[in-house]
Amino acid sequence: MDLFSSSWTALRTAIADLSDEDFARPSGCARWLVRDLVCHLIIDAQDVLITLVTPAETEPTWDAITYWDVSDTPPTGDDPLDSLIIRLAAAYEEPRLLKFHLDDVGSAVGRAAELADPAVPVTTQGKVLTVGDYLCAYVLEWTLHHLDLIAHLSDTAEPPAECLARSREILEKIAGAAFPASLPDKDALRVGTGRRAPTDAEQAELGELAAKLPFVLG
Repeated sequence: MDLFSSSWTALRTAIADLSDEDFARPSGCARWLVRDLVCHLIIDAQDVLITLVTPAETEPTWDAITYWDVSDTPPTGDDPLDSLIIRLAAAYEEPRLLKFHLDDVGSAVGRAAELADPAVPVTTQGKVLTVGDYLCAYVLEWTLHHLDLIAHLSDTAEPPAECLARSREILEKIAGAAFPASLPDKDALRVGTGRRAPTDAEQAELGELAAKLPFVLG
């Protein structure tokens, strides 16, 4: 629960500190500008709120690891939903409106997570898992999107070290293998999820794991 709050607070703070010009810069997501990514986070936050108030009537059958749908094809940005995000983000017109909406919904998400019982099962996307596992999965979600946010913003704060480390642990469990210790957490996450290609040196260090990359999470 603490890591969820830490990752979410860090991401929202980084966005609050952006200049208007930063919203027109590219993000680490294919075809998305920073403003599009922020718009996506607003929708993500709404999904979290909905899930936290949607108790399940059955026992959990998923956890923070199996929650993820994994493919080996990085997104191109051509998905209809991705295009919808771009149009919706443009409709805000001014970055301050995106900031306001994210802060409004984001604050509610933070409060709801603090009040939630981690042992209660909830349902989302046809999956049943505990609140604790759901919020743990979102530590990875927020951390990856924080890396997307700063992909072309060199002066913006990085995700908290403990969130990067936890996200790496989750990704390694999904992969069924550990990334080389020489690979920093943020690079393991970016390379492991297909956000960038490994360098020749990293490819050699990855060994057999390189053939399994990327682990695209959805």
